[in-house]
Amino acid sequence: MKSDSVYNHADNMIMVKTNGDEIHVICDKEDQMDRVVERLTTDTCLLAGYEEWDEDEDKKWILKFIVCDSDHEMVPELN
Repeated sequence: MKSDSVYNHADNMIMVKTNGDEIHVICDKEDQMDRVVERLTTDTCLLAGYEEWDEDEDKKWILKFIVCDSDHEMVPELN
């Protein structure tokens, strides 16, 4: 994936945008969100957070993944 790019076409099921070492994915169904997390989560790509938008049938989930080198140790940020 190229940095600072939007991967969005009319027939896409999800919207994907990159920004440096971040990948943002917008899903419109909860089962899509689960599949995206399962597919994108690796040793060098972790889910950094998510945000829910809207309600009812307009509800969307915005997922944020962080990508790093295998040498970098990812430590979760606690509230």
